[in-house]
Amino acid sequence: MELPATIGKYELLEFLGGGMSHVYRAHDTVIDRAVVVKILTESSCQDAEAKARFLQEAKLAGGFQHENIVSVFDYGEYDGKPYIVMEYLKGEDLREAIRGSRLGGMNDRLRIALHISEALEYVHGRAIVHRDIKPENIHVDPNGRVKLMDFGIAKTADLSLTRTGMAMGTPYYMSPEQISGNQTSHLVDVYSYGLLLFELLTGVRGVRGETMEQVFFQILNQTVDVAAMENAGVPPAVRDLVLRCTAKKPEDRSQSFRAVSDDLRRILSGDAKSATQAVAAPVQRNRTPLWIGIGAAVVVAIGIALWLLRTPAAPVVPGMVYIPAGTFLMGPEKKPANIKAFFIDETEVSNGEFCKAMGCSVEPGQENLPKVGINVAEARAYAQQIGKRLPTSLEWERALRGTQGALFPWGDQKDASKANVSDNPAASHELMPVRSFAGPLFNVIGNAWEMVEGPVMPSANAIAMFAAVMTPPATAQEPWITMRGGAFDRGLEPGLSYDAVSIPERFSARNVGFRCAKDP
Repeated sequence: MELPATIGKYELLEFLGGGMSHVYRAHDTVIDRAVVVKILTESSCQDAEAKARFLQEAKLAGGFQHENIVSVFDYGEYDGKPYIVMEYLKGEDLREAIRGSRLGGMNDRLRIALHISEALEYVHGRAIVHRDIKPENIHVDPNGRVKLMDFGIAKTADLSLTRTGMAMGTPYYMSPEQISGNQTSHLVDVYSYGLLLFELLTGVRGVRGETMEQVFFQILNQTVDVAAMENAGVPPAVRDLVLRCTAKKPEDRSQSFRAVSDDLRRILSGDAKSATQAVAAPVQRNRTPLWIGIGAAVVVAIGIALWLLRTPAAPVVPGMVYIPAGTFLMGPEKKPANIKAFFIDETEVSNGEFCKAMGCSVEPGQENLPKVGINVAEARAYAQQIGKRLPTSLEWERALRGTQGALFPWGDQKDASKANVSDNPAASHELMPVRSFAGPLFNVIGNAWEMVEGPVMPSANAIAMFAAVMTPPATAQEPWITMRGGAFDRGLEPGLSYDAVSIPERFSARNVGFRCAKDP
C-alpha cells in the first residue's frame, strides 16, 4: 500500500511491520490523535479461521478497560479486509527492553511483572485465556508503563477456534499440556507467564533448545535454571514463585493470577523476608582468648596475601583469546552480568580455514577473507569438526567490551578509522582479510556480521523484512538466531557493541560470517 493512504477517517502514515496482518502508524483525523491501524492481509483473508481470529481479537480487546491492556478504539472493514484501530504506544516491546537491559533494577522488574499479572487477572476474570504470553506481546513505554497486547488466539469459555490437535501459541512459552495435546485451562497462561517472569528477571529465555524437538523435550522434562536466577540476584521468594508458575503439572502451579499478584505485592512490600533481606544471625559472645584471636588473624592475613599475590598462568589455545570468568557490564546501560570462562577466536573464520576443515576449494586470493554466504547450520558443522562451537551472544559481547563495558574494542571513543565500516574512508567498503584491524580480537566490529548461538523470537519488523527477501518467506515459527557487530556496509555506532539483529537460521548473505568459541 502506497503511503500516505486513507481508510475512513484514518490516515495511514508509516508501515510498522506485520505478518498475517499489516500494522501502520496512523492519524485519527476526527479526534486528532495518533493511533495504530492493523489490517488483515489479503492472503490471510482467504483463511476463514485466520479471519475469525482477527475479528475475535477486535471484539475481545474492544471490551477491555484496564490500564495495563492496550485499548482498542474501533474496528471495521476496508476493501474487503477487516481492520482494528488501537492506541498508539511509544516505547518498545519487552523483548527489546530485555535485550537492551532497559528495565531498571530488581524492584523495577518485579513491578513490571506485577502489572502484567494484574492485566492477566483482569482478562481471566472475564473467562478469557490469552494463550500467547511472550515478551513480544508486552509493551513497555519510556515511563515504564506496561501494556498487554495481541489477543489474536485468545479463547473464551464458549468459543473455540482451534483445530483438533493444533497447539496454539509460541513454542518457547507453551505449556506441557499444550504441546502434548492434553486438555488445557487458564493455567496455560500461568505457565507462560512463569517463563516470561524468568526471562524478565534473568535476561535469558527459560527454554533454549535449538530444534523444536529439543524445545519440546525441555518443556516436558526440565525445570527452569535456578542457578541462572541465583546468578542474576533473584530473591529466593521470587525464585519460588517462578518455579510454582512453571510446574509441569497444572495442579502444582499457582492457581490464579490473583494469587500471583498477591505474592508479588508481598515481596515488593518486604513481607517476604527471604526475598528482600537477609535474616540476621544471632550474636554470640566470643570467649576465645585475645592473643589467640590475634595470632589466628595474622596467619589468615598472611595466607590471603600470598593467595592474592600468586599469578596463575592463563590457559593458552593458539589463535584464540582466553576470557576469564567473572562479571562484566553489558547492554547500553552497562548492567552487571556473570559469565563463565571461555576462549574465542582472534579472527573471523577465513575461507582458507573453513575449506581446510570441510574439504572445499577456495578461489586464489580469497584465502584470508572471512567465510561468508553460509547459514548457521554450516557454521556449526565447521565448529564441531574442529572441536569448537559458536559463541553465545553474551560471550561475544563480553569479548568485545571487556569487563567495564567499553563501547568499542579500543575504548569508548567513536573512531571509524579503526574498523572496516562504511564511514571509514580508508576502508575498501568490501570484505577485508580477517586480520585487517588490530586485535586481540580482529574485526570484531565491522567487516562481516558474526552469527552467535542462542535461539530468539523475532520482532514483527524482522519477520516482515526477511519474508520479503527469502524464498520461502521467513516465518515466526522457524528457528531464528542473532548476528552481532555490523559489517563493511554498516556505519560505526555504539549499538554495534550491545545490539543484535535477528535472522532466520537458514539465512545467509555475503556480509555474514562467524568466529568460534571453545570451553576451557
